[in-house]
Amino acid sequence: MVTKRVALPDQEEAVRLFGLHDKNLKELERRFGVQIFVRPPAGNFSGLTLAVRGRPRSVDQTLSTLEEMRGSLRSGEEEAVVVPSQGVPSGGGAPDAVYVTVTGRPIRPQTETQGLYVEAIRNHDLAFGTGPAGTGKTYLAVACAVAALETGRVSRIILTRPIVEAGEKLGFLPGDFYEKVHPYLKPLYDAFYSMVGADKFRQLRDDEVIEIIPLAYMRGRTLDNAFIILDEAQNTTPEQMKMFLTRLGNGSRMVVTADPSQVDLENKVRTGLVVAEEVLKGVEEVAFVRFGEADVVRHGLVRRILRAYDAWDARRSGERGEARP
Repeated sequence: MVTKRVALPDQEEAVRLFGLHDKNLKELERRFGVQIFVRPPAGNFSGLTLAVRGRPRSVDQTLSTLEEMRGSLRSGEEEAVVVPSQGVPSGGGAPDAVYVTVTGRPIRPQTETQGLYVEAIRNHDLAFGTGPAGTGKTYLAVACAVAALETGRVSRIILTRPIVEAGEKLGFLPGDFYEKVHPYLKPLYDAFYSMVGADKFRQLRDDEVIEIIPLAYMRGRTLDNAFIILDEAQNTTPEQMKMFLTRLGNGSRMVVTADPSQVDLENKVRTGLVVAEEVLKGVEEVAFVRFGEADVVRHGLVRRILRAYDAWDARRSGERGEARP
């Protein structure tokens, strides 16, 4: 547990921020699982101090939401503010949003390809999203999954990825099952934390509404009424990919994400992803969306790094071609 404090110099602003009968503070405590204490003026400071206590991530999310609410007050848009809404957009403030996070931030496609990707997920029972790192493939798929869960389209979410070490041997990992696989599945956890909050995620995971497991544990299962995401699919073998795709049950939807440039298997040519694209390219119910460098939405440097690597690969291929007899 940690405690962080924020100073509110203007008591009038603080009262508007808290809401009638401290309604906003109570909602923040409920949503993020924190405790909020109001400290009266002390010494030469005439304003109020808020102390927020809880898990580090939950405290940070609470403070971030409070700062967003203070920004609305400072802009003069509202006489009073409420805690930003969370969940599936109703069409009012964010009509093109896929989902609104626990802090009130709308998740929406930022490029044309991302928009096509979201539509493919919504309109197909099986969709593939392939492309370089930072294009939002996994994040948007998780947002679609959470939205489908909250609207009752599915009753559970299952996320999986192959356990393949990226050029390193991590050796023996101590702990229980979740502790052993956590390093491999951390990107999926991070996506859920930012959308629904750490506490709600843990509750959904404990209730097995959200299940995050290694691909090897999918064998023999039939997954009905579920939203299933296979991440890092470039590291599947053809046998693993076939096994995964045939888990699809009634009322379910599947999304497969992959970065073909980051294959960690020994056989980098005939991966499960490559074979699946060849086998399924004529099946109408399956959608393929390919992202490019222009779709990178991470730090601007990521796009330049990818461009530099592509140029380097092209030079190496050219050199090898010239060396052949």
